[in-house]
Amino acid sequence: MLAGAVVIWVAVIGLSVFATKIRPGAYGEKAGLRLIVWGGCVFPVVVLTALLVWGLQMMPVLRAEANGPTIAVSAERFWWRVAYDVDGEPGVAKSLPEGGVPSANEIWLPAGLRSEFLIGSPDVIHSLWIPSIAGKMDAIPGRVNRLVVEPTKPGVYNGVCAEFCGDAHAQMALRVVVVSPEEYEAYVARQSQPASVGADDEGFRRFTENGCDACHTVRGTAATGKVGPDLTHLASRRTIAAGTLPMSPENLATFVGFTHRVKPGVQMPSYGMLSEDEIAAIAGWLETLK
Repeated sequence: MLAGAVVIWVAVIGLSVFATKIRPGAYGEKAGLRLIVWGGCVFPVVVLTALLVWGLQMMPVLRAEANGPTIAVSAERFWWRVAYDVDGEPGVAKSLPEGGVPSANEIWLPAGLRSEFLIGSPDVIHSLWIPSIAGKMDAIPGRVNRLVVEPTKPGVYNGVCAEFCGDAHAQMALRVVVVSPEEYEAYVARQSQPASVGADDEGFRRFTENGCDACHTVRGTAATGKVGPDLTHLASRRTIAAGTLPMSPENLATFVGFTHRVKPGVQMPSYGMLSEDEIAAIAGWLETLK
């Protein structure tokens, strides 16, 4: 298609230059009419019809059934809720299936297998787009959309929200990590485990005292909030705040203390009223959640 577009572009520009600069007025009205009919009507109809037939023949492959994991992806303002190995057929369901192994803002996929995304949203219309792996798919409240992807090359890829959804739309990214099927299985098994940290840590005490557990879950502790991302294995991810900052203790402290400076419009409150020591304790504890 690219080669054909280049040839057509060169031909059209060449004809335009020839007719206006090199031989202006060399052809009469009948010759111009023939050029319009054959070049402007017949040729586009034939080419576009051929492309349509070719594209329709590709549809069965692009819509093939998944032979890999099923992953639920809920687009929320302004982050991505992820659950691995969920059960349930999308059909005309109005909500994503419950269960699975929870995560957020990072999706791991097995290379060489067709994985199925079940995509929805609880608030506004978003759009999941991983340009190097698949086309865009809208996340629509009250509907579950299906997208089958088949990544072939291991690596780390960037994804974004491709539908304007509010203030922090431009900071609603995610990382997609493609690994071997064996690495994928091992990763999901690790993610299914509770947090391997002590709940008597000073940072955890500050975390609960300031109400963070009302919005976030840390499996293996008393934190069971469902509003925000699951933080059980937060520090194993490459970024924080949906791709806004690289994962590090310093960036965790910055995001906790100055949330709206880092990501304007995000629904998480800032905790700048806490002392530096309190913020550092919370960030230090979060950094242990691997």
